[in-house]
Amino acid sequence: MNLNNSFAFIPFFATAAEAIAILVLLFFVKRKGTARVSFTAFAAAAILLAVGLVGGFMGTSTEGTTLTVIGILLFIAGLVIIPYLAVLCTFEPQKIVKLVSPAENEKIEQANKAYEENLRRSQGILAEEGGTSVDAALMSISRDFAVRASQSFSEEKGLTSLLEYVNKTLKSKTGADGAAILLVDDFEDVIAVKAFEGDFPPPYKLPDDMPHKPVRIATNFKFASFPFHDNVFGEIASSAKPELITDPVNDMRIYQNGHEDFLECGSYIFVPLKTGGSVIGEAALARTKANKPFTEDELELATTLCDFAASSIKTVISVRELVEYNSAAKEGEIATEMQKTLIPAKLPKVKGTEIGVFLNAAEDVCGDYYDVIVSRKDRVSFVMSDIAGKGLNSLVIMIMVRAMIRLVVNSMQDAGTILSWVNRGIANESYSNDHFGSCALVNYDPESQEIQCAAGGNTPVLYIDSATGEAKALTEEAEVIGADKTVEYKNFVQKVKRGDILVLYTDGLVESLNEDGQQYGQEKLISVIKSKASASGKDIATAVKNDAKKFIGTQTQHDDQSLLVIKIQ
Repeated sequence: MNLNNSFAFIPFFATAAEAIAILVLLFFVKRKGTARVSFTAFAAAAILLAVGLVGGFMGTSTEGTTLTVIGILLFIAGLVIIPYLAVLCTFEPQKIVKLVSPAENEKIEQANKAYEENLRRSQGILAEEGGTSVDAALMSISRDFAVRASQSFSEEKGLTSLLEYVNKTLKSKTGADGAAILLVDDFEDVIAVKAFEGDFPPPYKLPDDMPHKPVRIATNFKFASFPFHDNVFGEIASSAKPELITDPVNDMRIYQNGHEDFLECGSYIFVPLKTGGSVIGEAALARTKANKPFTEDELELATTLCDFAASSIKTVISVRELVEYNSAAKEGEIATEMQKTLIPAKLPKVKGTEIGVFLNAAEDVCGDYYDVIVSRKDRVSFVMSDIAGKGLNSLVIMIMVRAMIRLVVNSMQDAGTILSWVNRGIANESYSNDHFGSCALVNYDPESQEIQCAAGGNTPVLYIDSATGEAKALTEEAEVIGADKTVEYKNFVQKVKRGDILVLYTDGLVESLNEDGQQYGQEKLISVIKSKASASGKDIATAVKNDAKKFIGTQTQHDDQSLLVIKIQ
């Protein structure tokens, strides 16, 4: 070894000692908090220690001035860092204040105040409650919900008013930016938004063609409904469990619609509204991405408030259903009584025919109507009609059908044209959009023994040939009357002879069910009529009535049952 380089190891070992001192000082700086110390600083000091140790051992066995120079430079670099770290260890930490503009500072202060207010409301349930305890404050909110529910009974839009009040309360107490109440629609099998307010970044996929504008997005959500799958609202309602979502980016149930501020998802609280073990709806709360996420405490608060709200909402829904049921029942009674006045109290005697008829009206249902109109010597008209629905609305359509037919059967038009005119008159009425019916019209000429017939909907005209015993439908399936004003009904012509039987009936008769769930059916109807073919029209109708009653047994009748038998003499 050269004497000039025999001490090359000394700078390296000195550097290693410095590295140890640096590591110790970094530890004290981090502990005292006078400056931020990252993992990188510790890693750099550890590398310096390793280099010092390796270089020191190499210097004891390697000749050369270069190695000595490197060791001295490393020692000097470490020597510069040590005084700075020593200073950091000797003074007390001071709060570092970032200099910002007055406008920015005001925004920061407003945001902090808003957050503190939200926190105060959600955790303290309001100091303005006069210093009451949390339990007392919650009871006060529950009482408010109950009072609002009772007030809504007498209001036309009482349920909507209650939902909006509950929604505002949930939004206020939890410090949410946006809130919504959704109710389950059992008929449509969806959960639909019924109350909405505030900023609510949509967590569901928006329509592809929807402009990304706040007003359009809010309107879309306000009238939205969701199935019970493939979306966060439906899935949480199905699970019947409240949920807090603070990381929407990594939650597969939350859909990211875009990077606009009003679309970026923040945190959410979803709480099913449950009563008696069943979910009647859901409360949804949102905070925008700019605000701090909801906490577990706020989830617990929202769940408690939703328990109170669900009870009040269910009470209002139940009362409304009861009122609507009683109203419908009362309407049904009135309509049924008026229905009786539209049906001929006594059938007219028609030359060359024997007529049999019966109508068994179901409770609170006003749907079937029949008529026999002697308009001229060469025309007697037979009508069988079944109006959809029940109550006074159906009665109005029934009255219109009856009046129109009675008005135009005296014309020279055939049955198809007359029924087309009636259809056009009903379909043109704006209030009849949801009301329609079936109708069969038979025009009989006693002189020529020829009939014209037409039918719309499910009231066919059956013909039983006295010579062959063959039974067939004279009319074809066609649109119901009142649905489409452009429909033109086909006129059918049939020659008849002595002993032939024409049958008009409504679906309430053939669709009647027995205790085994079997329908009475057209085949059984025809079989009974054929078995009594030699009897009078009245006796045939009575036989069918008795047979149907025996078939149905104790089963409840859900629809009117009507039959009109015309036997040619």
